[in-house]
Amino acid sequence: MQLRVTFLAAARSAPLLAERFEDDRPLDQAGWEEVQRVAHELIPLAAAELRYCSPTPRSRATGDALGYAPLVQLALRDCDMGRWRGLTLGEAMAREPQAVDAWLADPRSAPHGGESLLTFIGRVGEWLDTRPVDDGDRIVAVAEPSVVRAALVYALKAPPSTYWNLDVRPLSTTTVTGRAGRWNLRFDAVPA
Repeated sequence: MQLRVTFLAAARSAPLLAERFEDDRPLDQAGWEEVQRVAHELIPLAAAELRYCSPTPRSRATGDALGYAPLVQLALRDCDMGRWRGLTLGEAMAREPQAVDAWLADPRSAPHGGESLLTFIGRVGEWLDTRPVDDGDRIVAVAEPSVVRAALVYALKAPPSTYWNLDVRPLSTTTVTGRAGRWNLRFDAVPA
């Protein structure tokens, strides 16, 4: 049986330049308004047999606002950023420029004391590969954009550096189809 896993990037909780590593803030007013504006397009995803979300407040709130009642999955949490948790990229760069450069250049490095990019991609990929086939073939997962990027790199068997070239916008959807170890990126037609 082939699975269809649709990732929905959580609504925003801060302007893009103010985004922080492992941000645990709830949706801001603009995020709530964005969810309301696009809800009519996203509510049909609630028909999925399995509905999951990452443990962040904004992912849970996005799923709940759309009526998904998602089950929290710890494997869908953001990358563990160690001592950089709560910092913006600019703040981390100001404190530890060489460490940030190393982290951006080498997917095996974790100078912050948390997960490396490779470990993060592997964790998200393991979650994807272990989805239960017998419980339904349609799955929706509300997660942080970084988690969606990691899932795509894994599913496409792309080089880890591809992670930095994927732009996942809040409330965007991305679908992969297949089964463990064999995933395809799916592009759907725009509704008429």
